[in-house]
Formats: sequence, structure tokens, C-alpha cells
Amino acid sequence: MKFKSEIRKDYFLNKYVIIAPIRVKRPKEVKEESALSKPGLCYFCPENIDKKSVIDIIKKNGKNLVTSISNIFPAVSLNNYKAYGTQEVIIDTPEHTKEFASLSEMQIELVLKMFAKRTEEISKDKKIDYILCFKNHGSKAGASIIHPHSQIFASAILPPEIQEELEYAKKYKRDNKNCPYCDIIKKEMKSKRKIFEDKNISAFTPYASQYHYEAWIFTKRHLDNITKLNKNEFKSFAKILKKLLVKLQKYNIAYNFFLHQIISDNSQHFYLKIQPRESIWAGVELGSGLVINSIPPEIAAKFYSK
Repeated sequence: MKFKSEIRKDYFLNKYVIIAPIRVKRPKEVKEESALSKPGLCYFCPENIDKKSVIDIIKKNGKNLVTSISNIFPAVSLNNYKAYGTQEVIIDTPEHTKEFASLSEMQIELVLKMFAKRTEEISKDKKIDYILCFKNHGSKAGASIIHPHSQIFASAILPPEIQEELEYAKKYKRDNKNCPYCDIIKKEMKSKRKIFEDKNISAFTPYASQYHYEAWIFTKRHLDNITKLNKNEFKSFAKILKKLLVKLQKYNIAYNFFLHQIISDNSQHFYLKIQPRESIWAGVELGSGLVINSIPPEIAAKFYSK
């Protein structure tokens, strides 16, 4: 499959990406440092967790499998009206050195269910408008502690970029009488960017991918947040998420993944974005806002599908 450089516009947002395959590098050439941790006591290991910090636990057979604790270095807090919000750390597993991609599908499913539990609970605070569940893996992605963990950031402020996406989505729906993401899913499941689908979820590499090997996972049902997933959808989500992350783990590629959900808007379509950090935005991206991606999403889809 040969590609020439091409400027691509996002599906409906006013964003552009330059796909420049002449700069492509094979994943096996990538070298990424693992997340680092200072030697000594790990505060995420079960025996060291401060019981006062524990917010929620998912147990099985009497064992704590996923634990939510308060973030001791929060950027926002419930007692600060100038920066109102809350932050939590989700300890993905009691196993200290096991990478997220190496967890069982069941354990990954439990992490997703913890995201759902905490989203439901935090959303009871009517001052909160935005809940971001995310994971940083690898030093390039901002991780600094080796024990597998994810995070939740909840704020009274809806980020302008998220607000802009909502407005564009609403405009698309007015003009086309349908959800833009429902239309995107149907289109991409027939394209060379398709990675995987079953009766519950769809996964593909977006047409105007901003990151090398970027991938999106959607529920086929039109759901607005993770709390609405049913049993089978949780299982399917965990299955494909593990499949994609195992591919990145094989080449030691750092990544961020995060849930796209706005609790105050039930018309949106919930999905998860995986954005690998194999490439670094430099002068063109920072100076112009135009992103150069040297991995065409069609090649990225093949990478994941093999």
C-alpha cells in the first residue's frame, strides 16, 4: 500500500492533519523508556495503601482487585471554589510490576467497571460538569510510577475543546438528522481503517489521526457515558482494549488512553481514544496547529489487525 502526502480534515471538526508517509518508521525501530519509579516503598501495593485515602474497592473472593484512592497532589479539590473538582487514582491491580496490557481481560473489565462506579458517584455532585477517566503508560506519556494505575479528573469546567466538539456534533446532527459518530462508525466499518468489530463495539483508526497508531473504540449502541454499558459491552470493550494495548506493548510504545464522556450531555456518543506517544509534536505542530502524522491510519489498522 503506497501513500503520498495528503492533508486530511477531521470528520466534522475544524481540524487538519498532514499524513506524510515518507517519514514513516516501522514500530520495531521505536525505543521507549518504561515508566520509572523511585526505589523503595510503593504506596500502591496493597500492604502500603493508606486506608484513609481509600474511596472505593472492587473485590473478588475477599481480595482487593481494583482500588480507588484520593490523589494526594490534586490540581482541583472540592473545598476550593476557585478550582473546584476532584481527582482520584485507580490502582489497576494489586500486582506491582504487571503492565496493564498484561492484565487478564477480566481484570481490565474490572478497571472499566471502576471507572463506571466512580463516574456515577462523582456525577451526583451537580457542580461537576466533566469527568475524565484516563491512563498514562510510559515516560513519554507522563507516567512516573511503575505500579499499574489509572486516574480520574473531574472538574466544574467543561474544557473549551470538548465544548467545541459538542457544538460541532450538534450542528452535524441538525444538518444530517443523525449522530455524527454513529455515521462515522458505519463508514469506518467498511473502510481500510477498520480494526475490529463485534455486535457490541467497533474499533478503527480515525481518518485524520493526530498520533501514530491512534485508535478509537466505540459502543455500537448510542450511549453517552460508561455507566450505561451492559455486561456484554464491558466484556467486548475489555477484549479489544487489551488486544490493541498488547500490540503497543510488543514494541514498548508509550500511550495515553481516555474516555470521552460529558455527564451533562446525554446526546453525545461515548468512546475511548488510544493515543500512542511514539511521535513528538514539534515546531510545525506547536507553531501552526497543523499536525504531521507519518503513519497513515490505514497502515496503523493493519498493524493492529495482524
